[in-house]
Amino acid sequence: MSTEERRIGIVLMNLGGPTADYAVRPFLYNLFRDEDIIKMGGGKVQDLFAKLISKFRAPSVQEDYEEINGCPRGCMGSKHCLNRKNSVKSTCCSPINSLTEKQRRGVEKYLKKELPDESVKVYTCMRYWLPFADTTMDDMVADGITHAVMVPLYPQFSWTTTGSSFRDWETKREEKFGNQTPWKEFHVKNYHLNPQYLRSMNERIDEALEAMDEETRNKTHFIFSAHGTPKLEVRSGDPYTAEINQTMEAIMEMRGYDHEYWLGYQSKVGPQKWTQPNTAELVERHLEYGIKNFLMIPVAFVTDHIETLYELGVELKEDLEEEGFEFENLKVMSGINDHPAFIQALADEALDKLNHILDVNTKSETESKKVSA
Repeated sequence: MSTEERRIGIVLMNLGGPTADYAVRPFLYNLFRDEDIIKMGGGKVQDLFAKLISKFRAPSVQEDYEEINGCPRGCMGSKHCLNRKNSVKSTCCSPINSLTEKQRRGVEKYLKKELPDESVKVYTCMRYWLPFADTTMDDMVADGITHAVMVPLYPQFSWTTTGSSFRDWETKREEKFGNQTPWKEFHVKNYHLNPQYLRSMNERIDEALEAMDEETRNKTHFIFSAHGTPKLEVRSGDPYTAEINQTMEAIMEMRGYDHEYWLGYQSKVGPQKWTQPNTAELVERHLEYGIKNFLMIPVAFVTDHIETLYELGVELKEDLEEEGFEFENLKVMSGINDHPAFIQALADEALDKLNHILDVNTKSETESKKVSA
């Protein structure tokens, strides 16, 4: 296939978030309906559970999103966002929407520079809110994509995140195309030790430390925080927790182990037993030992959203104060979001899946020209 005929599509896969108050409940329903996260066997029982829990939780979750509204000056999300289409300024939009769009634009700009002779387009595909997989596929068909790479915005692989996104994509693809997928498809499984990803994490840590005075900085303990996962997943061989630890150790090794560091898990969902220690309880334990300065490092979150901005940035502090704990400094590291090194990491992972095809075609075309000469 010639360069002119080849059209490359990169799909950034994320969980998504509500874009308005009316979207909170269906977003939560889609989340709790996912049997990769809540293992209730699917079917009517899980559907009923998802309807009840989303109805119960929607009002309080809506308040949380309103506090961290990601588009206060108007829609900054994808072209499929209804706020953008209807020229509506939302007061309840998850920042994950606008930040993922920034990542999409960053990766597309980077790849067009790296592959000036190729046709490259980057798309977003959300798991629980717009744009869903079928919409993204429609865009790819319209653009004539011939080679596609699925790139999850989850550095560490888990069946509950990357696995769920891949499964949903494959289901929708088969429903739409059967065995006649219009493009050759490749998947990035994980990149938890990608050097540029690690670099972006460390530079964000440095930015947070530089904002402190020297005395505070020297007393600060690192609390890495990852989204928890059911222990059932760990026992079944899910590599997520092992990869989280590998990421954390790689970051600290790059830093020369310059601070004391710990790992906690947050955002428990559902009735199952989840990975421990709980992040909030870990901070409380440190406070009881007289440690009062913390840098919270979201290690598994590459876009700021409710887990980082609200759970760590607002809720954790409020809960500690209500329980009578006193701390001197509790700072949350900014998400890596569209950090240039992270954009490069995403692009490099996609290129790694395409290099063989690009090299083969380039070599073939070069040899063909030599033969003709």
